[in-house]
Amino acid sequence: MATSALSRAPRDAGLPVYIRWSPNRYVSGTWTLDFLRAREVRYRHQSFLNRRKVDPLPASSSRARRGVRALTATAGLALVATSTTMITTPASAADPVDIQIIGTNDFHGRLQPDRDIPGAAKYAGAIDALRAANPNTIFAAAGDLIGATTFDSFIAQDKPTIDIFNAMDLDVSAVGNHELDQGYDDLVNRVMAPFDATTNPKGGAGWTYIAANLDEPGTADEIAPSFTKDVAGVTVGFVGAVTEHLPELVSPDGIEGVTVTDIVDATNEEAAELKAAGAAVVVLLVHEGAPSTDCATMDDDPTSDFGSIINGVGGDVDAIVSGHTHLNYSCSFPVASWAGDATRVVKDRPVVSAGQYGAFLNKLDFSVDPATGTVLAVTNENLNLNTGTYTADPEVQAIVDQAKADAEGPGAEVLGQLGGAFKRATKADGSENRGGESTLGNFVADVQRWATRSSTFGGAQIAFMNPGGLRKDMVGNADAGYPAGVTYRQAADVQPFANTLVNKQFTGAQIRQILEQQWQPEGASRPFLRLGTSSGFKYTYDADAPAGERIGTMWLRGQVIADDATYSVTANSFLAGGGDNFTVFRDGTQSRDTGQTDLQAMVDYMARHGADNPAVPVWKQHAVGVNWISDNIVQPGSRRVKLDVSSWAFTGVGDVQDTKIFARIGTKTLGQFAVDNTIVALEDVLSAYDETGTARVALGVPADDTGTLALRLVGNNTGTVIKVPVRVKRR
Repeated sequence: MATSALSRAPRDAGLPVYIRWSPNRYVSGTWTLDFLRAREVRYRHQSFLNRRKVDPLPASSSRARRGVRALTATAGLALVATSTTMITTPASAADPVDIQIIGTNDFHGRLQPDRDIPGAAKYAGAIDALRAANPNTIFAAAGDLIGATTFDSFIAQDKPTIDIFNAMDLDVSAVGNHELDQGYDDLVNRVMAPFDATTNPKGGAGWTYIAANLDEPGTADEIAPSFTKDVAGVTVGFVGAVTEHLPELVSPDGIEGVTVTDIVDATNEEAAELKAAGAAVVVLLVHEGAPSTDCATMDDDPTSDFGSIINGVGGDVDAIVSGHTHLNYSCSFPVASWAGDATRVVKDRPVVSAGQYGAFLNKLDFSVDPATGTVLAVTNENLNLNTGTYTADPEVQAIVDQAKADAEGPGAEVLGQLGGAFKRATKADGSENRGGESTLGNFVADVQRWATRSSTFGGAQIAFMNPGGLRKDMVGNADAGYPAGVTYRQAADVQPFANTLVNKQFTGAQIRQILEQQWQPEGASRPFLRLGTSSGFKYTYDADAPAGERIGTMWLRGQVIADDATYSVTANSFLAGGGDNFTVFRDGTQSRDTGQTDLQAMVDYMARHGADNPAVPVWKQHAVGVNWISDNIVQPGSRRVKLDVSSWAFTGVGDVQDTKIFARIGTKTLGQFAVDNTIVALEDVLSAYDETGTARVALGVPADDTGTLALRLVGNNTGTVIKVPVRVKRR
């Protein structure tokens, strides 16, 4: 007896089973199964499913469906029906069934509202409203619901995020790379396993995780390739897939024995099985995404990661819900095999992604003839939850509030010791200046370079940090002075966005372009954003030079950075994706998301710094402005060497500053010059830049020196050293 679709498979002998016999008839009854020669069909979350609103036929995973299909074909297997009932539905007269699929991706445990993040309670309220408008709704995700989460979720192993998606009755999700941050075993045996207050208090996801292109270790068979749910007599199938770059994105030890296969091949095979088994609609949930939001070019390159999916996934897939790249798009593309198919009404396939952090939701509406399974119409749009009016869901709000309260205790844990305060730059009125170099920005860049220094994570040589990602100074519990402990919560408050660390390869010329983009485009919210940089990297600039020519010499550990050389660079995922108008960051090659969050990197770094080895601020400037007043080509003995120096001072309260700059060539000190550390007035446009710490350097060069001389400018307190080339040439 062949079955066309299975809607619920048995967990143990004697449980009720529903089998779809044909498009219009169902068999239900109690079946006895002999598991001696067949694999067990497992339902990990039956207790959760039991408390749901019951659909005409409950949902099933393809693993379960395949399992029972295998059971019926196993020699010597007893499959006995007791009290079987045949249920028949009308053949053709039924009205079309309107099915709504709500899509989401890359939520990353954003429980609290912040800036353009609506927060979990409003997010849930939007889903409530959509379900109320159409009860024939399936809620599906393209992965990365957990992992890289903000503090309230992170500190509880993402149990609050699991709880809110349970409360929202999420049906199914693709496996994302961040679901595997803690390894395959953690996903399968904690996250996916049933909640138990004693043995599994941090798990209990009530939805099904699917990934058709994951081959599991050994004989393990825990992650289904697909999932089906019957809605008003129409079977909807979902195929899951995870990015093929998974081995580069998580710890190799955590996925030992896991093999990632081709997304397109795995999807097409599984989708064909779902359609053959009676699914009227099949949706691909794929944790891979487009590199831009431009629908016009998204499918241009059939060899690219996402272009290959759009072009290669066959006609058995009716829609693609994607993620991973955190972009918001709602597109449609023609499917070649549909063009000449006279039986198909719909010729274009939706390809969508809902951005990140719950700011948007995908809304896909399918009109299906329940008698024939024909898709009569499909529409797709993305809903902006920041502009829509949605009432916060009280159950989810309670989970969010409890998570915040529960985080207070762990948040007080001391991570390590500080030897001084790490401050952000300030304006004259004491407010934050994102245009100024800061000890905090450089420190965080140092931490991120340290965290990605191994070859596993790209062997970072340089790291950059965006100033907008630093939300508080890092001062620790310093009431009694330093050294002082810094707590989990304090570290999280500095970097609350749970960005991951991304490593890419850049040429020296591209690094120069990145630094040029600190001068923001016209219309940006701030005219200038000074990037924090890791130690060993420094450069000069001329703020008065034309755009594209402002950056002077760049050094890495004393060696001049060559435009045609390649360097390993780490930045957080926001910056690496081109955030804050740093678009050149998108152009790096060999990109790898290390899976480490910025907060976890700080936690690991501070664990190395106890009272006997506290982390101390470094007041050496990495970026110094140099503006020549005279020509930098002079005659021997000339007394006409003049240049203005700027950006010689940090501006955080309590930061150490130089009062003098010494000018030296070789071992000779040619003069000393006073530094003006006055922060310009707030109304002055320069207050938005990094010009504090200015000096006029005017000197002569020795009469016996010729060639290109290295004029070294040295601060008297901070140890800041910068080299300026002076060419001495006889006429």
